[in-house]
Order: sequence, then structure tokens, then C-alpha cells
Amino acid sequence: MITVDTLLTKKRKGEKIVCLTAYDFISARILDDAGIDVILVGDSAANVFAGEKTTLPITMEQMLYHTKVVVRGVKNGMVIGDMPFLSYQVSTERAVYNAGRFLQAGACGVKLEGGSPVVATVGRLVDLGIPVMGHLGLTPQSVHKFGGYKTQGVGEQAAAQML
Repeated sequence: MITVDTLLTKKRKGEKIVCLTAYDFISARILDDAGIDVILVGDSAANVFAGEKTTLPITMEQMLYHTKVVVRGVKNGMVIGDMPFLSYQVSTERAVYNAGRFLQAGACGVKLEGGSPVVATVGRLVDLGIPVMGHLGLTPQSVHKFGGYKTQGVGEQAAAQML
């Protein structure tokens, strides 16, 4: 089974780490059988699975459902649950509670978007033993802030700020 330690070892060795997205049992099983390291249950299920225009409408309950279904199809890969809009931005306490729900659903960790505004939240989750995958660059939950799906960190100064 892939763990955080497995990923850190691969990184130290300069090996590729492969992450793909699944929303259902069949896709998860196919990805796992193919040896994919990390299987993300993305909030993009709102777009891809449910036909929404943005990721914003997907709820915690819907994400937990997709996570449980994906977990059933995975034997070796590391399943990461994508924390939906407002599941972690309101408070660190809410983020801890909701991240815990993903782990209870079988995920090995969570993913959340943002940089400096979520640093304290990420720190608290990690302190509690919850692995966190960060997401910078294209942040679909901020679609209205940026006026669409726009890649961030373009240019030297913007990239330096992101780092």
C-alpha cells in the first residue's frame, strides 16, 4: 500500500509520482490495477460527474460518497479526498472536523486549495496526523475571484510569490 513514506522515498530517489482522479469504483479499480500511486477523489466531480459549471456546488456529503466508493476500488494506491468549497475555509476547527470525516470514509489524506490563507489550517491538520496535499496554480474554488479558470504563478514574480 502506498503511504506518505512511500511517496517521500520516491521523491528522494527522483522517481516519478503519479496521481490521477477517480470518482467511482470502476475507475478507481482500473487506476489502482495500473499502479497509480495517488488516486484523488476530486471536487471536479461537480463538473465531470454531475455536469455543474464550477466545482462550488459539490457538498461534503457528495464528496464523502465518492470517496467511499473510490476507496472500495483501491487496494494499493493512496486515496486523497478533495475538500470542497467552504469545508475548510470557514475555520480551522471546521477543517479538522471535515478532514477527519474523509479519513473516516477511508481516505488516506485530504487536498485543499490555497496558499498563505490556509497555512495555519494545513499546519493544524498535519500536526493532528492528517496528510495534506496542497493545490496551487489553478484554484477552481476561486473561479469568481479570478474571473474564470486562470493559471496563477505565471511570470517570475508571481511564481516567486507562490513559492
